Amino acid sequence: MKLVKLIEFLRNRLKAVVWISCGVLALVAVMDAIPAIVDKEDAHTAVEHLPAFWSVFGFVGCVLIIILSKWFGHAGIMVREDYYEKELPKGEKDDAPSH
Repeated sequence: MKLVKLIEFLRNRLKAVVWISCGVLALVAVMDAIPAIVDKEDAHTAVEHLPAFWSVFGFVGCVLIIILSKWFGHAGIMVREDYYEKELPKGEKDDAPSH
């Protein structure tokens, strides 16, 4: 139950969590731009030589996953809570057994 308390704690301070996350992303991007900290001699592709490439790549990837997941969910996975409770025309009786 400690995890539930942690999630509630962070949810109550969502604005601070967002600012801290952006700050950490900026710090990682700045550290990646400093050649003395990150050696890019063994980079496999040309784009890996760009400062903060992997930070930006990871951020954009996460944003795309969130957007696509929401779109996919709204496209058909999420349904109304009363999805299985069909409305019958007046006078008809539901023959399905109730649980």
